[in-house]
Amino acid sequence: MTMSAPQVADRVDSPSLTEAIVQFVVDTPSEALPESARHMARLSLLDWIAVAVAGSDEPVSKIVRNMAMDDGGTPAATIFGEQARLPARAAAMVNGTASHALDYDDTNFVYLGHPSVAVIPAALAVAEKTGATVSDFIEAALIGMEVTSRIGAWLGQLHYEAGFHQTATSGTFGSTMAVARLLGLDRERAQHALGLATTRASGLKSQFGTMGKPFHAGMAAANAVEAATLASAGFVSNPQGLTCSQGFADTHGGQSTGHADVLQGLGTTYKLESVLHKFHACCHGTHAPIEALAKARASRDLDATDIDDVKITVHPRWLGVCNIPSPATGLEAKFSFRLTAAMALTGADTGALTTFDDASCTDTALLAVRDRVSVQTDTDLSDTAAQVHVRDRAGETIFAEHDLLTPMPRAERETRVRAKAAALLGNEVADSVWDAIGESAKPAGHWFTTLRH
Repeated sequence: MTMSAPQVADRVDSPSLTEAIVQFVVDTPSEALPESARHMARLSLLDWIAVAVAGSDEPVSKIVRNMAMDDGGTPAATIFGEQARLPARAAAMVNGTASHALDYDDTNFVYLGHPSVAVIPAALAVAEKTGATVSDFIEAALIGMEVTSRIGAWLGQLHYEAGFHQTATSGTFGSTMAVARLLGLDRERAQHALGLATTRASGLKSQFGTMGKPFHAGMAAANAVEAATLASAGFVSNPQGLTCSQGFADTHGGQSTGHADVLQGLGTTYKLESVLHKFHACCHGTHAPIEALAKARASRDLDATDIDDVKITVHPRWLGVCNIPSPATGLEAKFSFRLTAAMALTGADTGALTTFDDASCTDTALLAVRDRVSVQTDTDLSDTAAQVHVRDRAGETIFAEHDLLTPMPRAERETRVRAKAAALLGNEVADSVWDAIGESAKPAGHWFTTLRH
């Protein structure tokens, strides 16, 4: 299964894409949002809080936070890493960056992007500023993440392969719609917000492996607060900026497709429900090989010193994302098939943040295995699958495969997400935050009190 995206160019009916999206955002009643989608949104919120807290001490988070604090402004929203509050736009930028700093957040392979880190910080900042309840905030975030996924699918593979980071680009559109929902914009104002977002959305894959990648999430969140707030004040844009001539799709490598398939089921089925949460602290593209290699290792109680050769097979589009062959930093290690494979085969805890430090890139035991790993591609594999062949020194080969889209029961997913949060926050705090997320009538962000005690 590859990313969902239509393949035949047809712009005849494209202008109604914006209208359909905005109608969904503005007119969907709360009672129409299914409990299954709400539950996934709550899990993503817990996951987001956990990775944001853990990422708030990263250098990129501190740099962005210090800049925002130096600027100052009206204290409207809470940020991770400081007691101070900041204006909503600044808080969205700070929290978005912190939550993506570790690259440990959720991924939706419908469009190959990270929905929560762009949408949730924008929605949360505005929810705090306006005094919205937890319920209103979660609904807005849910709708924003759904819009992100659907517009991302519409832009498709060509947009991503042209070099654009969908977390930043499609994330700007979805987070803008989440804020529009919270601000109560009507259809006309919401269309102007989305039009303005098209001229602000940006983010390049060339920044992968640097501080630029996590900053993309902060950019998207800040862009959203800006675009929707300006639109609420009467700012006028080209409301068809997504689809018009020289609009976003035209100029940013979009597949320029009709949108019927992408809008099918809008408001009744939710692509958000296909989101995958990370259980390894590295690029999601490396997760299928890690899982497959863990199976191979366990199947024969394989010792790393017995390994002679390892072949990893993935879809070719991953080569430009997470195939740094000899990473030099812990951040680069998160984007290396070869080094993460060595970690999996030596039994390193790839769910632990400390595994991905600079020292891992010079560890002689890891490098000895890394240098026996090669990466090959197969276009018949889906984006979410990997196959591995591990040959031992006796000449015997172990084969294993894994697909991340293998269904995970709801109860198991909740257990694993909550366990991840507990590992990052501590058991008591993680449980308290989960309970706080369920207190729908309380003010959004009230869980920060729990985090700070």
